[in-house]
Amino acid sequence: MKQFFNVVLAVAVLLGLYACTDETIGVSITDSVSSIIEDSSFVITGHSVLNDRVQMRTSTKMLGVLQAEGFGQLAAEAVTSWMPAMNIDTAGVKADWIDSCRLKLRIPNRKGFTGDSLAPMRLNVYRLNKTLPSPIYSDFDPTEYYSTDDLLASEPYSPASGWIEISTSYVTGTAQYDTVRVISVPMPVELGRELFTAFKEDPSLFTSPKRFADFFPGIYVTNSYGSGHVLNIQATELDVYYRQHVQLTETTDTIYPAKCQTYLASTPEVVSDNIIRFDIDDAITSMVNQGQALILAPAGYEVQVRFPVQDIIDKYQGNVGSNQSVINGLSLEIPVSVPETEYDIQPPKYLLMVKTSKKDTFINGDSLVNNKDSFYAIYNATSKTYSFTGLRNYVLNIINNQGGVATEDDFNFTITPVDVTNYTYSSSYSYYYGSGSTSTVTKISPMVSQPAIARLLLDKAKIMITFSKQIVD
Repeated sequence: MKQFFNVVLAVAVLLGLYACTDETIGVSITDSVSSIIEDSSFVITGHSVLNDRVQMRTSTKMLGVLQAEGFGQLAAEAVTSWMPAMNIDTAGVKADWIDSCRLKLRIPNRKGFTGDSLAPMRLNVYRLNKTLPSPIYSDFDPTEYYSTDDLLASEPYSPASGWIEISTSYVTGTAQYDTVRVISVPMPVELGRELFTAFKEDPSLFTSPKRFADFFPGIYVTNSYGSGHVLNIQATELDVYYRQHVQLTETTDTIYPAKCQTYLASTPEVVSDNIIRFDIDDAITSMVNQGQALILAPAGYEVQVRFPVQDIIDKYQGNVGSNQSVINGLSLEIPVSVPETEYDIQPPKYLLMVKTSKKDTFINGDSLVNNKDSFYAIYNATSKTYSFTGLRNYVLNIINNQGGVATEDDFNFTITPVDVTNYTYSSSYSYYYGSGSTSTVTKISPMVSQPAIARLLLDKAKIMITFSKQIVD
């Protein structure tokens, strides 16, 4: 009986222990009362600012001209250098046996464009005559980088004109399949033969994008006729078609008449740029002039906000006093309204919220969010909200490292539309739960995938802090 009493006493003592992992550390074996508190009495304010010059950090491209009521006129064209194939098939191939080459623009089969899929338009492709600058921005002027005499192709196009194709990607280590629509532009056969000959004479030209750009700086693609849509081009490549002589046995050989190899591709590693010309609709300008917080992409408007972090800290510290406490979470939910536009243009899928003082460094450095001074949110089309949920470390950093006193830099944030690239990989297999997958963000860049618009309803935004405190008697 005495042994049982000792065990019960030990358990009671252990249950009375309390450890705090945030800003207050200590233990208590006295009587205490714990409570969880939520506070959402905070106000965030902000306004729209023009964002008409963005640095491109993605291989995604836009092409076309779109006039949409309630949005404006958007013209998009592109320049790109190339990632060359490190090895070109030359065995049993002659330059004269190259029969054709094509520039292929791959767009998603769904949501691969904005506008009228049947609107007839024409694109021109020019060869650049000098290497592109780096960094490069959306207001880039290509005039000095090409000549109208260097026209490589002129071709009618529309989203409906492309053929359906199953695209295969191995970025996750295993084959991933996606349905795309391919717009194919015939290019001069002489270009394919020139590239083939250059590789045979000096393969080292193809060992790096920089060396190759000295030989072939790249291309400029522009819309030369019509309007009605803009494409969301996810991949750009140059494919070469050729004949090949193959020795099958000692006494037999054959010629394969239609082989194909991708000689060049536009990838995130090479210099490329979306050139954006945006004549914003008067209705949008009026909304901004009225003080509404408007997001407009690409290269349109972003929103600068003042986050009430000092109010949050003061309320929290005033509530907990000298008692032990833990901040469980801090979140920001922003509802949006979607202005009426022709073609039903929707909000961006992702928003980045970053300290205004660090925005340029974040974009230029190809950074990822750290949940201390940068965060991102995904648009919820059902609730029409963006939720930034990882702000806990942001406020803890000020409490622990700045004595709970926020600087001017801590208040000011910029909310801007971005494109987010994810790497998805399979997780371990479980007998009971089956296999699963995990997704990791690998890249955040300014949004240039498609037009987007949203009005942030900051007056209805909800900032919620949740914390636990223990009152010790």
